[in-house]
Amino acid sequence: SCLLCILLSCGSNSKQQKKAFGGNSGGVFMLAFILFIFSGCGGNKQSEDDLITVDVTAQYPKKELILQDFMDVEYIPLETTDEFLCQGNIWAVGNNIIVATNFNFSGDIFLFDRKGKALKKINHRGQSDKEYTGFISRIILDDENDEIFVNDAYTKKILVYDLEGNFKRKLSLRENLSPFEIYNFDQKNLICRNDYHANTGQSFILMSKQDGSIIKEIQIPFKEKKTIIVWSQDRKMTYNTPTAHPLMPYFNDYILTEYSADTLYTFSPDHVLSPFIVRTPSVQSMNPEIFLLPSLLTDRYYFMEAIEKTIEFSSTDIMYDKQKKALFRYKVYNGDYTNDEEAFLKSRPLNGEIPSCQYLEAWKLVRDYNEGRLKGRLKEIAAKLDPEDNPVIMMIKHKK
Repeated sequence: SCLLCILLSCGSNSKQQKKAFGGNSGGVFMLAFILFIFSGCGGNKQSEDDLITVDVTAQYPKKELILQDFMDVEYIPLETTDEFLCQGNIWAVGNNIIVATNFNFSGDIFLFDRKGKALKKINHRGQSDKEYTGFISRIILDDENDEIFVNDAYTKKILVYDLEGNFKRKLSLRENLSPFEIYNFDQKNLICRNDYHANTGQSFILMSKQDGSIIKEIQIPFKEKKTIIVWSQDRKMTYNTPTAHPLMPYFNDYILTEYSADTLYTFSPDHVLSPFIVRTPSVQSMNPEIFLLPSLLTDRYYFMEAIEKTIEFSSTDIMYDKQKKALFRYKVYNGDYTNDEEAFLKSRPLNGEIPSCQYLEAWKLVRDYNEGRLKGRLKEIAAKLDPEDNPVIMMIKHKK
Protein backbone atom coordinates (compact mmCIF):
# COMPACT_ATOMS: atom_id res chain seq x y z
CA SER A 1 0.00 0.00 0.00
CA CYS A 2 2.95 2.35 0.66
CA LEU A 3 4.33 1.68 -2.85
CA LEU A 4 0.88 2.30 -4.29
CA CYS A 5 0.72 5.62 -2.44
CA ILE A 6 4.09 6.58 -3.88
CA LEU A 7 3.13 5.61 -7.41
CA LEU A 8 -0.15 7.47 -7.24
CA SER A 9 0.89 10.65 -5.47
CA CYS A 10 4.56 11.01 -6.43
CA GLY A 11 4.94 9.38 -9.86
CA SER A 12 1.87 10.55 -11.66
CA ASN A 13 3.47 12.66 -14.41
CA SER A 14 6.48 11.00 -16.02
CA LYS A 15 6.98 13.79 -18.60
CA GLN A 16 7.30 16.40 -15.87
CA GLN A 17 9.64 14.14 -13.90
CA LYS A 18 11.95 13.60 -16.92
CA LYS A 19 11.99 17.32 -17.57
CA ALA A 20 12.84 17.99 -13.95
CA PHE A 21 15.78 15.54 -14.10
CA GLY A 22 17.15 16.83 -17.42
CA GLY A 23 15.33 14.64 -19.95
CA ASN A 24 17.82 11.76 -20.25
CA SER A 25 18.58 11.15 -16.59
CA GLY A 26 16.80 7.83 -16.12
CA GLY A 27 19.46 6.51 -13.73
CA VAL A 28 19.38 9.65 -11.65
CA PHE A 29 15.61 9.56 -11.56
CA MET A 30 15.63 5.92 -10.41
CA LEU A 31 18.11 6.74 -7.66
CA ALA A 32 16.02 9.69 -6.57
CA PHE A 33 12.92 7.52 -6.68
CA ILE A 34 14.54 4.87 -4.45
CA LEU A 35 15.71 7.54 -2.00
CA PHE A 36 12.18 8.93 -1.98
CA ILE A 37 10.82 5.51 -1.03
CA PHE A 38 13.20 5.30 1.92
CA SER A 39 12.55 8.85 3.04
CA GLY A 40 8.79 8.27 2.98
CA CYS A 41 5.97 9.80 0.98
CA GLY A 42 4.72 12.73 3.03
CA GLY A 43 7.23 13.12 5.82
CA ASN A 44 4.71 14.54 8.28
CA LYS A 45 2.67 11.34 8.35
CA GLN A 46 3.08 8.43 10.75
CA SER A 47 4.71 5.40 9.11
CA GLU A 48 2.90 2.07 9.15
CA ASP A 49 5.57 0.60 11.48
CA ASP A 50 4.87 3.35 14.03
CA LEU A 51 1.12 2.83 14.08
CA ILE A 52 -0.38 1.62 17.33
CA THR A 53 -2.36 -1.61 17.02
CA VAL A 54 -5.05 -2.33 19.62
CA ASP A 55 -6.66 -5.75 19.95
CA VAL A 56 -10.16 -4.94 21.22
CA THR A 57 -10.59 -8.52 22.51
CA ALA A 58 -7.31 -8.80 24.44
CA GLN A 59 -6.88 -8.84 28.23
CA TYR A 60 -4.24 -6.24 29.01
CA PRO A 61 -2.46 -5.83 32.38
CA LYS A 62 -3.76 -3.25 34.85
CA LYS A 63 -2.22 0.14 35.59
CA GLU A 64 -3.22 2.89 38.04
CA LEU A 65 -2.48 6.60 37.61
CA ILE A 66 -3.09 9.91 39.39
CA LEU A 67 -4.74 12.44 37.09
CA GLN A 68 -2.70 15.43 38.29
CA ASP A 69 0.57 13.64 37.48
CA PHE A 70 -0.03 14.06 33.75
CA MET A 71 -2.80 16.68 33.39
CA ASP A 72 -3.55 20.11 34.84
CA VAL A 73 -6.88 20.38 36.64
CA GLU A 74 -8.72 23.68 37.05
CA TYR A 75 -11.83 24.08 39.22
CA ILE A 76 -14.26 26.94 38.49
CA PRO A 77 -17.28 27.52 40.78
CA LEU A 78 -20.15 28.90 38.70
CA GLU A 79 -21.72 31.96 40.30
CA THR A 80 -25.23 31.38 41.62
CA THR A 81 -27.93 34.04 41.38
CA ASP A 82 -31.73 33.98 41.09
CA GLU A 83 -31.34 34.36 37.30
CA PHE A 84 -28.41 31.99 36.96
CA LEU A 85 -29.52 28.58 38.20
CA CYS A 86 -27.39 26.39 35.98
CA GLN A 87 -26.95 22.63 36.11
CA GLY A 88 -23.52 22.81 34.49
CA ASN A 89 -23.94 21.22 31.08
CA ILE A 90 -20.77 22.72 29.56
CA TRP A 91 -20.67 23.14 25.78
CA ALA A 92 -17.70 25.40 25.18
CA VAL A 93 -14.85 27.16 26.96
CA GLY A 94 -13.10 29.98 25.15
CA ASN A 95 -10.47 32.55 26.03
CA ASN A 96 -12.93 34.57 28.11
CA ILE A 97 -16.28 32.75 27.97
CA ILE A 98 -17.82 29.55 29.35
CA VAL A 99 -21.04 28.43 27.60
CA ALA A 100 -23.42 26.21 29.55
CA THR A 101 -27.05 25.04 29.64
CA ASN A 102 -29.26 22.99 31.89
CA PHE A 103 -30.03 19.36 31.12
CA ASN A 104 -33.71 20.09 30.56
CA PHE A 105 -35.22 21.70 27.46
CA SER A 106 -35.73 25.19 28.88
CA GLY A 107 -33.72 26.88 26.12
CA ASP A 108 -31.59 28.87 28.58
CA ILE A 109 -27.99 29.44 27.47
CA PHE A 110 -25.71 30.76 30.23
CA LEU A 111 -22.52 32.71 29.61
CA PHE A 112 -19.94 32.88 32.40
CA ASP A 113 -16.45 34.34 32.36
CA ARG A 114 -13.42 32.09 32.89
CA LYS A 115 -13.60 32.63 36.67
CA GLY A 116 -17.26 31.56 36.79
CA LYS A 117 -18.84 35.01 37.10
CA ALA A 118 -22.32 35.14 35.56
CA LEU A 119 -22.40 37.37 32.48
CA LYS A 120 -25.55 36.81 30.44
CA LYS A 121 -28.48 34.46 29.98
CA ILE A 122 -29.85 33.96 26.46
CA ASN A 123 -33.11 32.26 25.59
CA HIS A 124 -34.49 32.18 22.05
CA ARG A 125 -36.69 29.15 22.37
CA GLY A 126 -39.56 29.33 19.88
CA GLN A 127 -40.81 28.42 16.43
CA SER A 128 -39.54 31.23 14.22
CA ASP A 129 -36.55 31.06 11.87
CA LYS A 130 -34.54 33.04 14.42
CA GLU A 131 -35.36 30.69 17.31
CA TYR A 132 -34.53 27.13 18.37
CA THR A 133 -36.58 24.39 19.97
CA GLY A 134 -35.64 23.26 23.45
CA PHE A 135 -33.57 20.34 22.18
CA ILE A 136 -30.09 21.74 21.64
CA SER A 137 -27.68 19.08 20.44
CA ARG A 138 -24.56 21.29 20.26
CA ILE A 139 -23.39 24.83 20.99
CA ILE A 140 -20.14 25.97 19.37
CA LEU A 141 -18.22 29.05 20.44
CA ASP A 142 -16.30 31.05 17.83
CA ASP A 143 -13.91 33.15 19.89
CA GLU A 144 -12.50 35.12 16.97
CA ASN A 145 -15.88 36.32 15.74
CA ASP A 146 -17.66 36.46 19.13
CA GLU A 147 -20.39 34.14 17.89
CA ILE A 148 -22.17 31.06 19.18
CA PHE A 149 -23.66 28.42 16.88
CA VAL A 150 -26.73 26.64 18.27
CA ASN A 151 -27.48 23.32 16.59
CA ASP A 152 -31.24 22.65 16.64
CA ALA A 153 -31.46 19.01 15.59
CA TYR A 154 -35.28 18.91 15.45
CA THR A 155 -35.63 21.67 12.88
CA LYS A 156 -32.37 20.85 11.03
CA LYS A 157 -30.87 24.30 11.34
CA ILE A 158 -27.96 25.95 13.07
CA LEU A 159 -28.65 29.42 14.44
CA VAL A 160 -25.86 31.95 14.91
CA TYR A 161 -26.00 34.63 17.64
CA ASP A 162 -23.52 37.17 18.95
CA LEU A 163 -22.51 37.07 22.62
CA GLU A 164 -25.30 39.51 23.49
CA GLY A 165 -27.83 37.05 22.11
CA ASN A 166 -28.64 38.97 18.93
CA PHE A 167 -29.57 36.81 15.94
CA LYS A 168 -27.10 37.01 13.05
CA ARG A 169 -27.95 34.26 10.54
CA LYS A 170 -29.32 30.78 9.99
CA LEU A 171 -27.50 27.80 8.50
CA SER A 172 -30.00 25.52 6.77
CA LEU A 173 -28.98 21.87 6.60
CA ARG A 174 -29.65 19.48 3.75
CA GLU A 175 -32.17 16.68 4.33
CA ASN A 176 -29.67 13.83 4.69
CA LEU A 177 -27.37 15.73 7.05
CA SER A 178 -27.64 15.52 10.82
CA PRO A 179 -24.49 16.94 12.39
CA PHE A 180 -24.24 15.90 16.01
CA GLU A 181 -20.59 16.38 16.96
CA ILE A 182 -19.47 19.83 15.76
CA TYR A 183 -16.34 21.90 16.43
CA ASN A 184 -14.94 25.24 15.33
CA PHE A 185 -12.40 24.18 12.70
CA ASP A 186 -11.03 27.42 11.26
CA GLN A 187 -12.06 30.97 10.43
CA LYS A 188 -14.53 29.88 7.76
CA ASN A 189 -15.57 26.32 8.60
CA LEU A 190 -17.01 24.00 11.18
CA ILE A 191 -15.95 20.35 11.31
CA CYS A 192 -18.88 17.96 11.82
CA ARG A 193 -19.84 14.34 11.98
CA ASN A 194 -22.98 13.38 10.06
CA ASP A 195 -25.15 11.30 12.40
CA TYR A 196 -28.01 10.87 9.90
CA HIS A 197 -29.47 7.39 10.51
CA ALA A 198 -29.60 6.38 6.82
CA ASN A 199 -26.16 7.73 5.92
CA THR A 200 -24.19 5.14 3.91
CA GLY A 201 -21.38 7.44 2.80
CA GLN A 202 -18.74 9.53 4.47
CA SER A 203 -19.30 10.67 8.05
CA PHE A 204 -17.02 13.69 8.45
CA ILE A 205 -17.41 17.02 6.70
CA LEU A 206 -16.31 20.63 6.73
CA MET A 207 -19.27 23.02 6.74
CA SER A 208 -19.40 26.71 5.90
CA LYS A 209 -20.03 28.99 8.87
CA GLN A 210 -21.86 31.40 6.60
CA ASP A 211 -24.58 29.28 5.00
CA GLY A 212 -24.17 25.64 6.12
CA SER A 213 -23.02 24.40 2.72
CA ILE A 214 -20.73 21.37 2.55
CA ILE A 215 -17.19 22.52 1.76
CA LYS A 216 -15.47 19.14 1.95
CA GLU A 217 -16.22 15.48 2.63
CA ILE A 218 -13.32 13.81 4.40
CA GLN A 219 -12.72 10.51 2.63
CA ILE A 220 -12.14 7.51 4.93
CA PRO A 221 -12.08 4.07 3.26
CA PHE A 222 -14.34 1.29 4.55
CA LYS A 223 -16.13 -1.76 3.17
CA GLU A 224 -19.62 -1.76 4.67
CA LYS A 225 -21.23 1.01 6.70
CA LYS A 226 -21.52 0.24 10.41
CA THR A 227 -23.40 2.04 13.16
CA ILE A 228 -23.07 1.93 16.92
CA ILE A 229 -26.83 2.51 17.33
CA VAL A 230 -28.81 -0.48 18.63
CA TRP A 231 -32.49 -0.86 17.77
CA SER A 232 -35.00 -2.41 20.15
CA GLN A 233 -36.68 -5.63 19.03
CA ASP A 234 -39.82 -3.77 17.95
CA ARG A 235 -37.64 -1.18 16.13
CA LYS A 236 -39.39 1.62 18.02
CA MET A 237 -36.44 2.78 20.11
CA THR A 238 -32.72 3.25 19.57
CA TYR A 239 -29.92 2.97 22.09
CA ASN A 240 -26.59 4.76 21.94
CA THR A 241 -23.69 5.08 24.34
CA PRO A 242 -23.21 8.54 25.87
CA THR A 243 -19.44 8.06 26.10
CA ALA A 244 -18.84 7.74 22.34
CA HIS A 245 -16.98 10.72 20.86
CA PRO A 246 -16.14 9.77 17.26
CA LEU A 247 -15.01 13.34 16.52
CA MET A 248 -12.71 14.95 19.03
CA PRO A 249 -9.99 17.64 19.12
CA TYR A 250 -6.42 16.53 19.82
CA PHE A 251 -4.11 19.52 20.31
CA ASN A 252 -4.25 21.24 16.87
CA ASP A 253 -5.68 18.21 15.07
CA TYR A 254 -8.90 16.21 15.23
CA ILE A 255 -9.32 12.48 15.76
CA LEU A 256 -11.83 10.91 13.37
CA THR A 257 -13.32 7.55 14.32
CA GLU A 258 -15.32 6.02 11.48
CA TYR A 259 -17.25 3.11 13.01
CA SER A 260 -16.97 1.21 9.72
CA ALA A 261 -13.17 1.41 9.44
CA ASP A 262 -10.35 -0.34 11.27
CA THR A 263 -8.16 2.76 11.41
CA LEU A 264 -8.58 5.90 13.51
CA TYR A 265 -7.24 8.99 11.77
CA THR A 266 -5.97 12.45 12.59
CA PHE A 267 -7.13 15.38 10.47
CA SER A 268 -4.92 18.46 10.53
CA PRO A 269 -5.71 22.17 10.00
CA ASP A 270 -4.14 21.90 6.53
CA HIS A 271 -6.56 19.06 5.65
CA VAL A 272 -4.08 16.19 5.90
CA LEU A 273 -5.64 12.86 6.89
CA SER A 274 -3.15 10.53 8.61
CA PRO A 275 -3.57 7.06 10.18
CA PHE A 276 -3.32 7.15 13.97
CA ILE A 277 -4.44 3.88 15.57
CA VAL A 278 -5.33 0.52 14.03
CA ARG A 279 -7.78 -1.82 15.74
CA THR A 280 -7.98 -5.60 15.39
CA PRO A 281 -9.87 -7.84 14.68
CA SER A 282 -11.54 -6.04 11.83
CA VAL A 283 -14.87 -4.47 12.75
CA GLN A 284 -16.19 -5.90 9.49
CA SER A 285 -15.63 -9.44 10.81
CA MET A 286 -17.39 -9.08 14.20
CA ASN A 287 -20.97 -9.79 15.24
CA PRO A 288 -21.77 -8.12 17.51
CA GLU A 289 -19.22 -5.48 16.65
CA ILE A 290 -16.76 -4.08 19.17
CA PHE A 291 -15.91 -0.46 18.43
CA LEU A 292 -12.74 1.28 19.58
CA LEU A 293 -13.27 4.90 20.57
CA PRO A 294 -10.85 7.41 22.12
CA SER A 295 -11.82 8.87 25.49
CA LEU A 296 -9.03 11.28 26.40
CA LEU A 297 -5.73 11.73 24.55
CA THR A 298 -2.63 13.30 26.09
CA ASP A 299 0.93 13.73 24.86
CA ARG A 300 1.86 10.45 26.59
CA TYR A 301 -1.30 8.44 27.25
CA TYR A 302 -4.10 7.45 24.88
CA PHE A 303 -7.19 6.50 26.89
CA MET A 304 -9.69 4.49 24.86
CA GLU A 305 -12.84 2.43 25.25
CA ALA A 306 -13.68 -0.83 23.50
CA ILE A 307 -17.51 -0.83 23.33
CA GLU A 308 -19.52 -3.91 22.41
CA LYS A 309 -22.62 -3.18 20.34
CA THR A 310 -25.37 -4.43 22.63
CA ILE A 311 -28.14 -2.61 24.47
CA GLU A 312 -25.97 -2.74 27.60
CA PHE A 313 -22.93 -1.35 25.74
CA SER A 314 -20.47 -3.33 27.83
CA SER A 315 -17.03 -1.80 27.55
CA THR A 316 -13.37 -2.24 28.39
CA ASP A 317 -11.12 0.68 29.26
CA ILE A 318 -7.78 0.56 27.45
CA MET A 319 -4.75 2.85 27.71
CA TYR A 320 -1.68 3.08 25.51
CA ASP A 321 1.50 4.39 27.14
CA LYS A 322 3.69 6.02 24.47
CA GLN A 323 6.83 5.93 26.64
CA LYS A 324 6.53 2.25 27.48
CA LYS A 325 4.98 1.39 24.10
CA ALA A 326 2.52 -0.88 25.89
CA LEU A 327 -1.23 -1.29 26.37
CA PHE A 328 -3.00 -1.54 29.73
CA ARG A 329 -6.38 -1.57 31.38
CA TYR A 330 -6.46 1.48 33.58
CA LYS A 331 -7.86 3.32 36.56
CA VAL A 332 -7.15 7.02 37.03
CA TYR A 333 -7.72 8.70 40.39
CA ASN A 334 -8.32 12.35 41.24
CA GLY A 335 -5.42 13.52 43.41
CA ASP A 336 -7.58 16.21 45.07
CA TYR A 337 -9.31 13.55 47.16
CA THR A 338 -7.79 12.03 50.29
CA ASN A 339 -9.00 8.56 49.31
CA ASP A 340 -9.57 6.79 46.02
CA GLU A 341 -11.94 8.81 43.83
CA GLU A 342 -11.87 7.64 40.25
CA ALA A 343 -11.61 10.40 37.65
CA PHE A 344 -14.07 10.28 34.77
CA LEU A 345 -12.23 10.67 31.47
CA LYS A 346 -15.09 10.14 29.01
CA SER A 347 -16.91 13.46 29.11
CA ARG A 348 -17.44 15.58 26.00
CA PRO A 349 -14.12 16.98 24.71
CA LEU A 350 -14.14 20.77 24.41
CA ASN A 351 -11.10 21.83 22.41
CA GLY A 352 -7.42 21.16 21.82
CA GLU A 353 -6.47 22.72 25.16
CA ILE A 354 -9.22 21.14 27.27
CA PRO A 355 -9.88 17.51 26.29
CA SER A 356 -12.29 16.92 29.17
CA CYS A 357 -14.67 19.04 31.21
CA GLN A 358 -17.31 18.00 33.72
CA TYR A 359 -19.45 19.37 36.51
CA LEU A 360 -19.18 18.55 40.23
CA GLU A 361 -22.46 19.04 42.06
CA ALA A 362 -22.26 21.44 44.98
CA TRP A 363 -24.11 19.23 47.47
CA LYS A 364 -21.72 16.34 46.86
CA LEU A 365 -18.70 18.58 47.32
CA VAL A 366 -20.15 19.93 50.58
CA ARG A 367 -20.70 16.35 51.76
CA ASP A 368 -17.17 15.30 50.78
CA TYR A 369 -15.72 18.38 52.48
CA ASN A 370 -17.57 17.61 55.71
CA GLU A 371 -16.30 14.03 55.56
CA GLY A 372 -12.70 15.21 55.14
CA ARG A 373 -12.30 13.71 51.67
CA LEU A 374 -11.02 16.81 49.87
CA LYS A 375 -7.69 18.62 49.71
CA GLY A 376 -5.96 21.42 47.86
CA ARG A 377 -7.87 23.88 45.70
CA LEU A 378 -11.01 21.71 45.62
CA LYS A 379 -11.15 21.75 49.43
CA GLU A 380 -10.86 25.56 49.46
CA ILE A 381 -13.74 25.92 47.01
CA ALA A 382 -15.99 23.40 48.76
CA ALA A 383 -15.50 25.19 52.09
CA LYS A 384 -17.38 28.22 50.68
CA LEU A 385 -20.18 26.33 48.91
CA ASP A 386 -23.84 26.06 49.78
CA PRO A 387 -25.43 22.71 48.83
CA GLU A 388 -27.90 24.61 46.58
CA ASP A 389 -25.20 26.42 44.62
CA ASN A 390 -24.45 25.92 40.95
CA PRO A 391 -21.91 23.20 40.20
CA VAL A 392 -18.15 23.53 40.18
CA ILE A 393 -16.66 23.01 36.73
CA MET A 394 -13.68 20.66 36.57
CA MET A 395 -11.54 21.34 33.52
CA ILE A 396 -8.90 18.73 32.65
CA LYS A 397 -6.21 20.48 30.59
CA HIS A 398 -2.98 19.55 28.88
CA LYS A 399 0.08 20.43 30.92
CA LYS A 400 2.02 23.43 29.62
